Amino acid sequence: MLVLGIETSCDETAAAIVRDGTETLSDVIVSQIDVHTEYGGVVPELASRMHSEAISLVLERAFNDAEVRPEQIEGIGVTRGPGLIGALLVGIGAAKGMAIALERPICGVNHLHGHLFAIFLERDDVAFPCIGLVVSGGHTSLYYLQGPLEIKLVGRTRDDAAGEAFDKVAKLLGLGYPGGSIIEQQALGVDPGDLKFPRALMEKDNLDFSFSGLKTAVLRRVQQITGVKSRTDIPGSFHPFISKQLSDSLRHERRVIAAAFQEAVADVLTVKAFMAAEKFGVDRLIVCGGVAANGALRMKMRQEGSRRGIEPVFPSVRLCTDNAAMIASRADTLFSAGLSDDLNFGAMSRW
Repeated sequence: MLVLGIETSCDETAAAIVRDGTETLSDVIVSQIDVHTEYGGVVPELASRMHSEAISLVLERAFNDAEVRPEQIEGIGVTRGPGLIGALLVGIGAAKGMAIALERPICGVNHLHGHLFAIFLERDDVAFPCIGLVVSGGHTSLYYLQGPLEIKLVGRTRDDAAGEAFDKVAKLLGLGYPGGSIIEQQALGVDPGDLKFPRALMEKDNLDFSFSGLKTAVLRRVQQITGVKSRTDIPGSFHPFISKQLSDSLRHERRVIAAAFQEAVADVLTVKAFMAAEKFGVDRLIVCGGVAANGALRMKMRQEGSRRGIEPVFPSVRLCTDNAAMIASRADTLFSAGLSDDLNFGAMSRW
């Protein structure tokens, strides 16, 4: 089955054509990072406007790259949520228009389930049941995948997502946006030594996450080393504390903080994911989403997996970030089960 996937949940405009849920014929992504970097995060109104400008070009390129004509498409999958409402509506509008014009079935896809199915675009040896950890800028969620249609949420963040914590910590350290890749670069080859940040909700059988306390602990450490306190004239606490003009000692301390923060996040994600795998008696663990591209997390997961006899599997870095191929793959599964949506469905900011 040839499925067109469309993804516009946040700041990537993406379209892909996938055959039988596993073979990617095209995968086109237009990123908005350069635009949002100026603001230190995604601006929803700008994101929606840029999706509107890019969607036609992205769809045209997806068909051209795949060497497929629109009338050859057998189904259309589009991200319904969770995400930014305005951004989602751009993709949903385009998908519905094509579904009407081509008289093809359409399916609104859960973005997080899409991340879980990215692994099937590259590996054919991942079987159900398994545990899935989706860890990204907006979500940190644990799923028990009993089968392709039986996906149960078993743990989630109670406050910030891991990727959001990376972005906010990078901001207060004066490192810029997006935070994940910058903090990983800063932490590379650095031993945090005695600096240990808290790991929340680590009690046995608790599969939820919390990163707000860790984020605040980093803030307190930065205040301590800089002598700068939170400014009352700036809403919120997470404005940059460290300027671009740094002494060598402060620059080194910033790298130590980045390494200690990254270590704490990786520890929590690893412990929780393997706790879930053992609780449900599975030997495979899918780790996906933007934060799953982090090299330190991958190394820690693999070390722990070797120790416990549970294999963590990761999509390639490209498929960890938002893309439309994963949406098409998930939609193929739903179509194959005889599922589709009418044209009345809308966008969902939460799911």
